[in-house]
Amino acid sequence: MTTDATSPSADGPTNEPLHVDGEDHLETVVSDRDVVLVDFYADWCGPCKMLEPVVETIAAETDATVAKVDVDANQQLAAAYGVRGVPTLLVFADGEQVEQHTGALPEDRLRSLIERYTE
Repeated sequence: MTTDATSPSADGPTNEPLHVDGEDHLETVVSDRDVVLVDFYADWCGPCKMLEPVVETIAAETDATVAKVDVDANQQLAAAYGVRGVPTLLVFADGEQVEQHTGALPEDRLRSLIERYTE
């Protein structure tokens, strides 16, 4: 495991998803990076488990930072963003939320969504 995943620089994306713990942590991640894909998930969620390898590939192969939020551990944070079902994917560009999708997206669609903001 690289140290970049555990102590990422504020300059750019990491190659692995960051696990977010609380609203302040998410705000820091979003404000420090250009494009952030936030995956609101639950360990018990089947579609979330299907989406996990896709999210990991996006983290490794795109210029976006991927943040994962466990809705069971962060219920207030999920409520603050209007998450009513999992998985819910949010995209932030330049600190602003620009996209929100509920349900697992295919990798090609998710990749093109990210590329809209990273190119």
